[in-house]
Amino acid sequence: MTADRTMVLERIIDAPVSVVWQAWADPNALPQWWGPNGFTCRTDRIDLREGGEWVFDMIGPDGTVYPNHHKITAHDPERHIAYTLHWGENGPKHADATVDFDDLGDTTKVTMRMVFITAKEFEDAKGFGAVELGLQTLGKLDAFVKR
Repeated sequence: MTADRTMVLERIIDAPVSVVWQAWADPNALPQWWGPNGFTCRTDRIDLREGGEWVFDMIGPDGTVYPNHHKITAHDPERHIAYTLHWGENGPKHADATVDFDDLGDTTKVTMRMVFITAKEFEDAKGFGAVELGLQTLGKLDAFVKR
């Protein structure tokens, strides 16, 4: 059972699925909008294909560096991405994530799911504001595709 450790974030993006997908799947675009408000990305390497990885640092507004490593496990264009989240390059895995893109015509529903390794990790993530920060990230995606 994973309900006690699953976070789901959704947003309707005011752009067609092809545009939203491109912002997510383009290795030059993704680091430009990824992360909560005030955060930036510093990418070491990025390969967003199935079997690829994205090794990067999230840099907070106060300069704090948060090492990340996403390992891409599925990549179905304009439909679905799956990846594992690790604390730094080859660090311990803390969640499995999926992103689904639902084509609504002129808009796209983006649904992010994160299944944390333990219920405690999920509670810790909620405690530091991961829901709000994740929704900010989707807001930055929305703004990015409207540029």
